[in-house]
Amino acid sequence: MNQSKFSLADLLTALGAIGFGFLCFLSLNFLTLGDMQLSVIVATIIGFVLGGLAFGVKLLKQTSRNFKTNIVWEWVLLFLFLIIAYFAVFPFSHYFAVSTQKEEIQQKITSNITQAEGIFTDYESYANNRINNYENRLKSIVTGKEVAPSQYRNYGFIDGTDDQTQIENKVFTLKAQLYPSNYKQMKLVDSTWLADSKAKIENWSPTGIVKVINTVKTEITSWKNQLKGYSTFRAQGETDEKDFGYPLTFKTATNYFTERTNPTVLSIAYSLGLYVLMLLSYFITKRHTRYPGLKLIFGTGSVKENEL
Repeated sequence: MNQSKFSLADLLTALGAIGFGFLCFLSLNFLTLGDMQLSVIVATIIGFVLGGLAFGVKLLKQTSRNFKTNIVWEWVLLFLFLIIAYFAVFPFSHYFAVSTQKEEIQQKITSNITQAEGIFTDYESYANNRINNYENRLKSIVTGKEVAPSQYRNYGFIDGTDDQTQIENKVFTLKAQLYPSNYKQMKLVDSTWLADSKAKIENWSPTGIVKVINTVKTEITSWKNQLKGYSTFRAQGETDEKDFGYPLTFKTATNYFTERTNPTVLSIAYSLGLYVLMLLSYFITKRHTRYPGLKLIFGTGSVKENEL
């Protein structure tokens, strides 16, 4: 029975290259603040080159002919592997460097989200207060219409029409403006976004947390502006009401992701482990029985004899 040409060690080489490339992707995704296409391309190139060199030296080591030429190329590829491996540690290690500051990053981004959790509660308090004040004011105007008929007319009341019905219609108009038909859906969608974003931060989702950083300020500011837009409506007779306001302050955390740092001890240890995994197939591969040894390179025999 013929042995499979693709051994378990070869599989480990492939897995090592894939694992190294994936961690490079996570690091580059941090550095680029979510440029997925660039991160995937660069990480794939790094993993493919390292894995290809590891496979290459293994194939050259097990050759059964042209020993002198193949061993020179074997050393060249090994040297290239070591050089690329050295420089690849830097993009590889950034994910670990950022993760060491995880708690501080989580605290800052969570504080940005937490302040937004009360925005709808505050708005509803503001809107309900306006509606109640307006309704009470209308009732007061109706009660005193005989004393101040001009004020009665200034609020848009019409003589001869049931006052209670007019009050209900005016209050309904104000409520419909402060709580438009899409308000409940907007609140549900935004609350779901907040909960999902908070979960990504707490669970330290490598790709999710970058998306939150990129969108949290824009999202929350957009909600505030939309609610403020609803509040700009003034019912007839409303003169002293102010637009909805909600203080927002955002703590930045982008510098943790975009600033390059030196490789950590942990990242170096992981990279070395993956390098060994990639080269495992090379290490355990035996040379052909006809391989004459190092005298092939340094000996004085003829080329034909040395390259059997």
